[in-house]
Amino acid sequence: MIYVVVPGDNVDSIAAAFGISAEQLVYDNQIAYPYALAVGQALYIRNGYDRTRSINVNGYAYPFINEEILDETLEYLDDLSIFSYGFTAAGELIPPFVSDDFMIEAANESGVRAILTLTPFDVNGQFNNNLISAVVNNPKASENLIEELLTEVSSRGFGGVDVDFEFILADDRDNFTTFVARLTERMNENGYTVSVALAPKVRADQPGLLYEGKDYGGLGVAANSVLLMTYEWGYTYSQPMAVAPINRVREVVEYAVTEIPVAKIDLGIPNYGYDWPLPYERGVTKARTIGNIEAIEIAVRYGATIIFDETAQSPFFNYQDDTGVEHEVWFEDVRSMRAKFALVSEYNLRGVGYWQLMRLFRANWLLLSDTFIL
Repeated sequence: MIYVVVPGDNVDSIAAAFGISAEQLVYDNQIAYPYALAVGQALYIRNGYDRTRSINVNGYAYPFINEEILDETLEYLDDLSIFSYGFTAAGELIPPFVSDDFMIEAANESGVRAILTLTPFDVNGQFNNNLISAVVNNPKASENLIEELLTEVSSRGFGGVDVDFEFILADDRDNFTTFVARLTERMNENGYTVSVALAPKVRADQPGLLYEGKDYGGLGVAANSVLLMTYEWGYTYSQPMAVAPINRVREVVEYAVTEIPVAKIDLGIPNYGYDWPLPYERGVTKARTIGNIEAIEIAVRYGATIIFDETAQSPFFNYQDDTGVEHEVWFEDVRSMRAKFALVSEYNLRGVGYWQLMRLFRANWLLLSDTFIL
């Protein structure tokens, strides 16, 4: 169950109303001492459901993740995508600058597949989409990268590769699809899988650098699975809005299922929010990334009332900070997560993929495990 806090509520009264301990309510919802609540805050009341189907659960994490957060989260995962490996124009693999050994070990001990995430990071750790063109248009470099990936996966205990290339040039679209198909062929021959991240398109001819290089239909055939990156409508430099408004997410899913088998589609889910200073000025205002629990703590601190936008199916609030600056915050709570899980069920998608796991959102995992067979 999900309960929304009203004026006069406190932890003890809510726990008593649902016949649970205050300690459980506090733990499940990560309510910070002295256990103050925000009006409009959504609380998860642990319950049992008739779970009728299983899904695949994946999450991305950097090698500097807190080990306690990783340990708790692994219980709910099938795949752990380690972010990120890069490559050179010659197809030489570049490992993360921080060792990922402990993540691979922890995943394997938990029965979770560690996934090598590949992005166009150069030797300086900077995103460089020129590397995409250099590799996918050069058969020698492409084959070299594939063979280096296969060696890394097989020697280090990975279960597969996730290809997370963004800003692919329209002219490179077909060669990128060919690269993914060849990578999948080589990985599958050796018992490994390949997934590919897709920018959130709503039609095949959608213009824009994020979209033109991604062939949904072709990549749906080429890869074993895909992740719809259904987040970042609200982002660092956007106007204040939901990170993943469900009406926009639905549009992407409705298009994706016309091009890709539903058994290959994972829905991307954001595990974060943004705090915008106001007034918003395009090209100037920069939002701060925050965790979902941090958002609640901000609302409590400044006495803000949380509002749930029914169209976006996302919570938000406004507050004035200690210096007098107005802010607008959009984040995720168990209500917005429930809406996304419902979309997974409605379209019978393969599963979900979280960006990212660096902040613990315990109520989300409890809701997920009560909704699906994990």
